[in-house]
Amino acid sequence: MTTHPIAHYNKSERLFALYQRLPRSKDKAISLTELMAGYGTDPNKFSSQRKNLENDLNSLHQIFNTIFYSDALQRIPDWGLNISGQTARFYIESSFSIDVIDEHNLFFWEMLNNYTASYLPIAVQQTISDKLTQVRKQDKAKFNNSPLGQWHTHLMTLPSVIKAPTLNTEVLSAIHQALLSNRQLSIRYVKKWTETATERLVYPKGLVFIDNMLYLTGFNPIADSIDDDKLLTAHRNFTVSRIVTADVLNDANPSWIHRDAFTLSNLHQLGRLEPTQQTQITLVLKVQKYACQHLYERPLSYNQSIIELDNTWNQVTATVANTQRLEDWLVSMSQLAVVIKPTSLKQAVLKRLQSAIALYVDND
Repeated sequence: MTTHPIAHYNKSERLFALYQRLPRSKDKAISLTELMAGYGTDPNKFSSQRKNLENDLNSLHQIFNTIFYSDALQRIPDWGLNISGQTARFYIESSFSIDVIDEHNLFFWEMLNNYTASYLPIAVQQTISDKLTQVRKQDKAKFNNSPLGQWHTHLMTLPSVIKAPTLNTEVLSAIHQALLSNRQLSIRYVKKWTETATERLVYPKGLVFIDNMLYLTGFNPIADSIDDDKLLTAHRNFTVSRIVTADVLNDANPSWIHRDAFTLSNLHQLGRLEPTQQTQITLVLKVQKYACQHLYERPLSYNQSIIELDNTWNQVTATVANTQRLEDWLVSMSQLAVVIKPTSLKQAVLKRLQSAIALYVDND
């Protein structure tokens, strides 16, 4: 804490001293008069110092908003409201911290830097890199001994057998810009199994990560409608690595894009963010007992149930989305599990397994 009244210092020092002085909970919020007890003690300068205190609090509030994107410095009544005839009181949210070593926040930045930064806008990548570099340089020994620093030697992610595709940075930058500015996107896109790119107009909605693949989810142009189901027929997913070029247009996305029905979480619930045969199915499997253990640890759904059939087999029932990834997983479990229901999925898996057997027999 300061050894002199806060008003004795220059502005940057005063702001930091105020940050330390302000209480960390709403029930301990403090008034200007109470703050003045530690801010300025010269009775001849009381009015000017009190005005400086008000300005310093406003400056600190703006810093939290513009640098930390936080409303951590709270005023009662709220900032912007008329306080005529009222006693304004101030406090800082207890969850906020500007400490250099903040194990929870920095652990998040570290994981972000390692595993998703390459998909983020360049400015965000640089922010992450700068933040981590600053911490490591400020006190290397302290950082290495901190919970975050210690995790460096205890974390590793093994790469997928199939590597992630190379992404066009200009395309990715245009997608970021379109999403953040709510603009339409003109792309040249190469569909799977084709060689020629076609021009597409897209109303972009978001980016979706599936394993090590990145997809742009959005809508084809369609006339506005009060019927959400009709608009959903225009929903599409585009593999970002197959987008040859992308240009941000001046035209904004239509307003219906922002309806609750089209949030990413709702699109996911509807099974729209990856290839599906239908939205939901009741999957019934016969699984060998020893292979069933991981389904206790990693269930197929929240309503999954497992019952014992005999000494060798268990029956697993779960409500799941009928996705391509589900079918791929079932094929990979071929010698350990049998699809009982639905019949259509059972036939699809059987057809793929028969094709695989034929390939191996032909090679022999």
